Amino acid sequence: MTEQKEDIQIVIITGMSGAGKTVAVQSFEDLGYFCVDNLPPALIPKFIDLIESSGGKMNKVALVIDLRGREFFDHFFEVIDKLGNSSNLHLNPQVLFLDAKDAKLVQRYKETRRSHPLAPKGLPLEGIKAEREMLEELKGRAQQIIDTTDLKPIQLREKISQRFSTEEQPLFSVNLMSFGFKYGIPIDADLVFDVRFLPNPHYIDHMRPKTGLDEEVSSYVLKWSETQQFIEKLRDLLVYMLPQYKREGKSQLVVGIGCTGGKHRSVTLAEYFGEYFSKEYVVHVSHRDIEKGKDRH
Repeated sequence: MTEQKEDIQIVIITGMSGAGKTVAVQSFEDLGYFCVDNLPPALIPKFIDLIESSGGKMNKVALVIDLRGREFFDHFFEVIDKLGNSSNLHLNPQVLFLDAKDAKLVQRYKETRRSHPLAPKGLPLEGIKAEREMLEELKGRAQQIIDTTDLKPIQLREKISQRFSTEEQPLFSVNLMSFGFKYGIPIDADLVFDVRFLPNPHYIDHMRPKTGLDEEVSSYVLKWSETQQFIEKLRDLLVYMLPQYKREGKSQLVVGIGCTGGKHRSVTLAEYFGEYFSKEYVVHVSHRDIEKGKDRH
């Protein structure tokens, strides 16, 4: 009889310096994860041996790996690719990459009066640009990306709790996010769809202060033939794509739907697709910019 392997959840926390890794590791500690900060990638195999000898006491682990261990950083991909070779453990590694816009990172460094690890005597922006280039491949291989540009620490904690809190966390979930292009494209979105071509309730005076959460606004957006054609085509595309992402092992897909201000059209369609796909997937719907620019388009 084949011995059943012990299931171990491993989250590797990495990303840009100043993007919130300290808050992240504290959040994982609160969720009951065994956490190790600044573990050199080359030492991960030895740490896996420790997990194996713990007798099941360490089944949820979070490891912070960043540029403080950059002399070992070249080993990272090699080690990650070998994690599944343990004879007695079924390892489920996920890479959580924390990012933020350059301007926000510079602001955070100025507020803390700290120097960037890649530019200890230079400008923070120089170090940020060098680090972003260095981490480009790692970001591309991350299963989870969180943009902390507009997040307060408590909001980052909430996002991490939402994604990692339950032991019975679904293997695949869909996060539908409405946003306004005038406030920038969300960098943590895997897919982005532009609905600015649809009829806009903003130009109807009594609808302007309302949002896509209001029945009158959503009915207005949905009644047009071009809206129905778009819904049909995007629905067919997502019906095809979502199982493909799930099959590839992605734990979450973030779909951004954007209009000009992120208040009417994008909100309506995010809610529509959220309800439609909730019949088959675990779905989270969020509206990034719905409260912004209440008196402006």
